[in-house]
Amino acid sequence: MAKNAKKRTRRTYSADDVKQLRAHSKARTPIVKIAKQMKRTEGSLRQKAIRLGIGLGHHR
Repeated sequence: MAKNAKKRTRRTYSADDVKQLRAHSKARTPIVKIAKQMKRTEGSLRQKAIRLGIGLGHHR
């Protein structure tokens, strides 16, 4: 591990997180904004959206 690298920890998605993600999907919020607001990576959000069967971001 690099000297200044952050240790990654997995956080599970709560029911509230999923609800919030669905709302952002409906509103077509850009994924960058969602990532900052939810404090998660874009990749994590995209993977969860795929598992839920919803689209994310304004470019679909």
